[in-house]
Amino acid sequence: MKKLMSLILILMMVLCALPVMAEGPYQVGICQLAPHPALDAATNGFMDVLKEELGEENVVFDLQNAAGEANTCAQIVNTFVNNEVDLIMANATAALQASYAGTSDIPVLGTSITEYGVALDVELVNGCVGGNVSGTSDLAPLDQQADMILTLFPEAKKIGIIYCSAEPNSIYQVETVKAYLEGKGLEATLYPFADSNDAAAVTQTACDNSDVIYVPTDNVVAANTGIIDNICQPAGIPVIAGEAGICSGCGVATLSIDYYELGRVTGMMAVKVLKGEANISEMPIEYYPNPVAMYNPVICDALGVTVPADYVALDVE
Repeated sequence: MKKLMSLILILMMVLCALPVMAEGPYQVGICQLAPHPALDAATNGFMDVLKEELGEENVVFDLQNAAGEANTCAQIVNTFVNNEVDLIMANATAALQASYAGTSDIPVLGTSITEYGVALDVELVNGCVGGNVSGTSDLAPLDQQADMILTLFPEAKKIGIIYCSAEPNSIYQVETVKAYLEGKGLEATLYPFADSNDAAAVTQTACDNSDVIYVPTDNVVAANTGIIDNICQPAGIPVIAGEAGICSGCGVATLSIDYYELGRVTGMMAVKVLKGEANISEMPIEYYPNPVAMYNPVICDALGVTVPADYVALDVE
C-alpha cells in the first residue's frame, strides 16, 4: 500500500509539472490598426494557422479594425479585456501599444512591429519583452535596404527620407538608414510629417532637394502612397520603400518580407500559448528569416530603372 501511495504521489507531481492545457473554444481578439494589404495579409496568415492547428470549430475570432486611429485601438482592447478573451493579437505598433497598456494578464502577441523595445519603451532581455507580451517583427535588414540605393542609383548624392514623426518605429528606421548612408559618404536628410495633412507638402520639399527618396515601413506613409507617387514619379525621383505594400503604391524597389508568412509565424506562437505549451514571457521576438528583393515594374518602366535579374516583380496593376 505504501509503495502504491508513493507511486500515486510521484504521478501527481509529474502531472502538476506539465503545462496546463487551456480548453477551447478559444476566444481570440484581433486588433488591426488599419486596412492595408500588408496588415491584412498578416492577419489572414495568423487566422489560417489557428484554424488549421486548433480546428475552425475550436477558435472564435473577434476581428476589429481601428481604421488608422490609435484611440480606437484602445477602445477595441478594452472591449477584449471586458470580454475576457484568451489571447490578443495586435497588428501594428499602435495596436500593440494599446494592448500593452490595456492588460497585463491576457497574453498579447504583436505582428507587423518593427522594434518592440522602441514601440513599448522597454529593454528586451534575451530577445524577450517579458510579462504578457511577445510576437513577430517585420524588420527587414535596414543596411541591405539602404544598399539598394547604392546598387540601383550609384550616381545619387542626396537622399531624402520621408516618414511620419508620430510613429516611433519609423524614427528608429530612418535614423538607422540615415547613419548608414552617411557612413557611405551620401547626404541623407530627414523629412518628417506629422500626419496625412502635411504629407504632400513635405514630399514636395523632399522631392525638390533629393536624387532618391527612401521611405520606411510606416503605416501613415502606407496610407499616402498615392500622394507620394503623384509627386515623385512626374519629377523623375525614384523611391526605395521599406516594404512591398508601400513599394506597390509609390516605390521602384524594396527589400521586404512576406506578411502572410509573418502572420503564420505569429499564429504558431499563439497556438503554443493557447495550448499551454509555452510561457509567453519567455518567448523571444521572432523575425522573418528570408527577406526578398522586389521591384515595381510599372514605376520602374516609367522612370527607366533597370533592376538586377534576381529581383522579384511585384504584382501591380
